[in-house]
Amino acid sequence: MNLDIYCGPAPTPEMLWRDWNFDPPLLAAICAVFVLLMTTASNPRQRMAAGAALLVMLLAFVSPLCALASALFSARILHHILLVTFLAPLIVLSIPPKARERQPLPAQLSFLVHTILMWAWHAPEPYLFALSSPAAYWLMELTLIGSAVWLWYDILSPRRTVGPSVALLLGTTIQMGMLGALLTFSREPLFAAHMDTTHPFGLSPLADQQLSGLLMWVPAALPYLFAALLKLRSLFAGRSFDSEAPR
Repeated sequence: MNLDIYCGPAPTPEMLWRDWNFDPPLLAAICAVFVLLMTTASNPRQRMAAGAALLVMLLAFVSPLCALASALFSARILHHILLVTFLAPLIVLSIPPKARERQPLPAQLSFLVHTILMWAWHAPEPYLFALSSPAAYWLMELTLIGSAVWLWYDILSPRRTVGPSVALLLGTTIQMGMLGALLTFSREPLFAAHMDTTHPFGLSPLADQQLSGLLMWVPAALPYLFAALLKLRSLFAGRSFDSEAPR
C-alpha cells in the first residue's frame, strides 16, 4: 500500500520511544500558536489554559504518540480525542470572555459541521486518503481541530445560555458514542492502513479497532459530561465557569 504518512511508517515497539517528531515547521507552528495564546490571555487562568494547550500539542504531535498512530488506529483515536476534547477547549479558555462576546451563530451549525467531519474522517476511505500524503494528513487534523474549536467557542460563548450549551455537549457525547459503538461492534476490521501494523503490539486489526471504539465511546465522553455538569452548576451559582475572576 502506497502511503506517505506525516508521522512516518509504523514503528516497532522496540523503536517507538525513539520516534519523536522534531519537524522544524511543526515546532515553529506550535510555538506561534502558544505565543499567540499567551499574548491574548489576560489573567493567570487563561495563561494556564494556554500552557496546558502547549502540552497537549507537544503530546499529540511531537511525542511518540504521533508515530504510534501510524501503527494503531486506537492510538489515532486517542490522538484525535486529545485534539477535540482537550486542545480545542483549552484554546477557547485561553481567550478572554470579552473577546468571545460576538453573537454566536445558530447552535446547531457548529455541532453539525463537527459531527460531519468526525464521522467522515473516521470512515475507511477518507481515513486512508488522510494517510496518503502529509497535505492530506494536515487537512484532516486542521479541520478536526478547527471544527472542535468552533464547537467549544459556541459552547463557552458568554452569549450562549446554559440550555443550548448543555444540549451541544450532550449531543456531541451521543454522536461520539454512536461512532464508538459502531467501531466496537463491527465484526470485521475496516481500516486497510492498519491491517499489517497492529500485530507487533499484540493486537489484531479487529481488536485494535474495537479498542478505538471503546476509547471514543467512554473516555472521550467524560470531558463533555464534566463540562455539562460545570455549566449546570454555573446556572445555580449565577456565573460562567470560565468567567473573569473578580478584581
